[in-house]
Amino acid sequence: MAAKANSSSLVISNKSKNELVTVEKAYINWVKMHASLKPHPVFKKANNKFKTCLTIKVSKNPKLGDFVTVQKAINAVPATNLCRVVIFIGAGTYREKVEIPKTKAYMTLVGAGADNTVIEWDDTADRMGQSGRQLGTYGSATFAVNSPYFIAKNITFKNNAPSPPSGALGKQAVALRISADTAAFIGCKFVGAQDTLYDHLGRHYFNNCYIEGSVDFIFGNGLSYYKDCHLHAISNNSYGALTAQKRESLLQETGFSFVNCKVTGSGALYLGRAWGTFSRVVFSYTFMDKIITPRGWYDWGDKNREMTVFFGQYKCSGPGADFGGRVSWSRELTLEEAKPFISIDFIDGYRWLPHFSW
Repeated sequence: MAAKANSSSLVISNKSKNELVTVEKAYINWVKMHASLKPHPVFKKANNKFKTCLTIKVSKNPKLGDFVTVQKAINAVPATNLCRVVIFIGAGTYREKVEIPKTKAYMTLVGAGADNTVIEWDDTADRMGQSGRQLGTYGSATFAVNSPYFIAKNITFKNNAPSPPSGALGKQAVALRISADTAAFIGCKFVGAQDTLYDHLGRHYFNNCYIEGSVDFIFGNGLSYYKDCHLHAISNNSYGALTAQKRESLLQETGFSFVNCKVTGSGALYLGRAWGTFSRVVFSYTFMDKIITPRGWYDWGDKNREMTVFFGQYKCSGPGADFGGRVSWSRELTLEEAKPFISIDFIDGYRWLPHFSW
């Protein structure tokens, strides 16, 4: 029996090594592809439009705007929109659940300042929808975007559901879900508790944004670049997590990159949990307060994911940034390894973002 056990251990060890070599080769090829400044081949060529063809005003005062709710303004846009529509949203709290359909591309929403223009609702995943079924995490979003080339500026998106107790089920409460390619959020706030920002699908850009939550409060399978953002934890649980990225194969060119950000708040948090087998998250030039647990990352209870995830940091600072206590399967990146993550070309941004975002 002892001999068989040793043989089995050897096989497992060799298999693990082969898997690690495969992942490393894939990463090296990915870095080379980015170094050549080629766009992500799995995404369609971006063809953004910035010239405004229609302007709409929303105001709590019906005398000052075209509509008094955000959803009615969106509904007024042609069913298949082919040009840039700008919706200005005046100061006030708009208590409504909002969704932008797939056909209404090229929409820009501009608030009167994130502290002044607030869109809020309080759905949770276990709440019953109009169909008689539970909404689920996907359907719990206060604001949902399903159309490409979306831009939001100076708005707060909020889910008012209270922070759930540890272990509670069905209390995911999304403030914003972005399920479309090529979206930009500038000077916005995303406020919630569990699952605040559903970074679902597509290439996304977040600049100078504030994101607040407790557990997995930035999650999904987007390819997203967070620049100069403030991540604030309100966790009272034993352990929460800033991110839960869901990359599920070597072929998926997704991941989260945080550059020059700030992490503050309460609780004890992981930088990320491996929701996907090939989860990919990197923090660069980011200040981390002492709330970050020394281990830094969690494998979602699956040891096999330790061989396939890509979790790393580059030149981070603060009491929570010490790499000395990190799990052995995370990385302190070199400049060469970090380069693909610290430019907006990580999301092909030069090809679809407005010039002021560069």
